[in-house]
Amino acid sequence: MLLTVDVGNTNITFGLFEGENLKHSFRMMTGTPRTSDEYGADLMGMLGHACVTSDMIEGVILASVVPGVMHALTGALERYAGKKPLIVGPGTKTGIKIVTENPREIGADRIVDAVGAYVKYGGPVLVMDFGTATTYDLIGADGEFLAGITAPGIKISAKALWEDTAKLPEIEIRKPDSILAQNTVTSMQAGLVYGQIGQTEYIIKKVKEEAGLDEMRTVATGGLGSIVADETDSIEVYDRMLTLDGLRFIYEKNK
Repeated sequence: MLLTVDVGNTNITFGLFEGENLKHSFRMMTGTPRTSDEYGADLMGMLGHACVTSDMIEGVILASVVPGVMHALTGALERYAGKKPLIVGPGTKTGIKIVTENPREIGADRIVDAVGAYVKYGGPVLVMDFGTATTYDLIGADGEFLAGITAPGIKISAKALWEDTAKLPEIEIRKPDSILAQNTVTSMQAGLVYGQIGQTEYIIKKVKEEAGLDEMRTVATGGLGSIVADETDSIEVYDRMLTLDGLRFIYEKNK
C-alpha cells in the first residue's frame, strides 16, 4: 500500500492507496505540537483502526506547507511506518512545468493539486483549493503552471470577523437559507459564503477572459469547497480527494 501525507496549515491528511483505489483516509490537526513518538502513536492507532500494519506499507510520499512539523513527522514515518518518505519539492518529477516568474515560490500543495487536476481532467484547467487560503491555479493544455491567484480562505475571513470586532460572535460556516439575513449570525454566514461564491465566479470569469481559455475546465477541492461548488455552475467538478490523488501520481512518476 502507498501512504500519502498532505500537511496543510489546518490539518494533516493521510491517505492509504491500494493500487489506484483510496482505501482509507484520516486527519489530525496540524497546530497541535507533537514529538515524533506522539506522531507515531497517533499514526499507528489510525492504521490499526483500518486493519493496516506497517509491513503492508510499500511507500510514503509527503507534501507540506508547514516546515515546523517536518522533523518530527518525517522521523515518525521512518520509525513507525518503516519507510523514508519522498518529499515533494525542487527536483521531484511532477510532469508540471512551472513558467511563473519565481517557480520556487509555488507551494508543494499547489503543485500536487495541479498534478492531480491535470492528470485526472486534462488541460487547460483551473484548480481551486478552498483551504486555509483559497487558491486558484491555471494549468495549460500541455501541463504548464501558468498563473496562480491567492485569497484569504473562508475560515481566515470568519476568524478576522469575530477576533477583530468587539461584538461579532464565533459562528458555524455554512450557507444560510437566504442572503436576506435577519440576525447577526446569518448575516455573517451570508457575507462569508455568498462573498466566496461571488469571488469565485468573478475570478473564473476573469481568468477565462485574460487567458483566452473559454473551454478551460474548473475543478475544486479542499474542505470548504463543496459549500461553494454546490452553489455555482462556474465549478464543473468538486473532487475532495484531488490532493491525495496528486500525491499518488507524483509517487508513481518518481518510483
